[in-house]
Amino acid sequence: MSLTIEEQIKAIEGEISSTNYNKATQLHIGRLKAKLARLKGELEKRRSTAAPGKGYSVKKSGNATVALVGFPSVGKSTLLNKLTGANSLVAEYKFTTIDVVPGIMYEESAKIQVLDLPGLIKDASKGRGRGREVLSVVRSADMIILMLDVFETKVQVLIRELEIAGIRLNQNPPDVVVTRTERGGVLIKATVQLTKMDEEMAKAIVSEYGYINADVVIREDITEDQLIDALTGNRMYMKAIAVVNKIDLAEKERLNVIKKSLRGLSPVFISAEKDSGIENLRKAIFDKLDLIRVYMKRQGAEADMKEPMVIRNRSTVGDVCDQIHRAFRKHFRYALVWGKSAKFPGQMVGLEHRLVDGDVLSIVVSRGRAI
Repeated sequence: MSLTIEEQIKAIEGEISSTNYNKATQLHIGRLKAKLARLKGELEKRRSTAAPGKGYSVKKSGNATVALVGFPSVGKSTLLNKLTGANSLVAEYKFTTIDVVPGIMYEESAKIQVLDLPGLIKDASKGRGRGREVLSVVRSADMIILMLDVFETKVQVLIRELEIAGIRLNQNPPDVVVTRTERGGVLIKATVQLTKMDEEMAKAIVSEYGYINADVVIREDITEDQLIDALTGNRMYMKAIAVVNKIDLAEKERLNVIKKSLRGLSPVFISAEKDSGIENLRKAIFDKLDLIRVYMKRQGAEADMKEPMVIRNRSTVGDVCDQIHRAFRKHFRYALVWGKSAKFPGQMVGLEHRLVDGDVLSIVVSRGRAI
């Protein structure tokens, strides 16, 4: 009698947890991890095509969206109200927020949507506390605030639930390219020395994903988990910071210990109730989102220096065209740029020109009009 996908997943998880990780077992565990990730992907596809239950629906708004992720009763609703003026219910008992409550924060000319989400608990990724619905909303955001308080700082529980849901925090996608070929088997082409896994393991993992013939180019020293992420293809790589609330209730020594434990998450310390640290948090959110401001100029007129267009850092002139209207790219002739990205004032550039904060931009379309 064949095992169900759930039974196979449980069996593999048990085998991985009971196997000591060493050089002799490294290849075997790598294969098991790859098979586990593939089976979990199949299970999620089945669930997504099954009859949908009640979920959360949030219309994105503004220049970026930030999700407040944390345990119940850490002060997410109070913080949302302080940042945005939204009317999110606040109470002293758990699970006050039973739906997604959006608000808009204005900072440095940017309009940033902030989402107050129901609290996450252990095994949320398995559906506890409507965890799957909450995590699906988190995946649609541009940035995550991991919200803790001075009494509950087990951030690894939150990170683990996010990782199981395919969300990677403050990481870049692994530089891996897999190309199917007609023959030759699986060929690993590493342009750097692989110190965290060998080519045999890489080949075994790629084969587990059904590749019989393929060229695999690896351009950085990655782990087997990163290779699995690249092959899975549905991972979300998101910016994140930690926010520690209720600092007015803790001693300085306690805050220093928390700060060291959260070093990799750029922690911001606040007291939402006392309105302490909120301005620092606003700035931290804007900086982490890595947004820039570009000032538009019509031909023959002064640039509008009061209301800039807020875009992502490293955006191009083409990205600005798309944000204004998708037809602009089609009718684009050239653009003129003043600012740090220009070699000289009023430089003529094309769609691929990258803009920087403070640039002034004039776009000329085929009808002879400049925007």
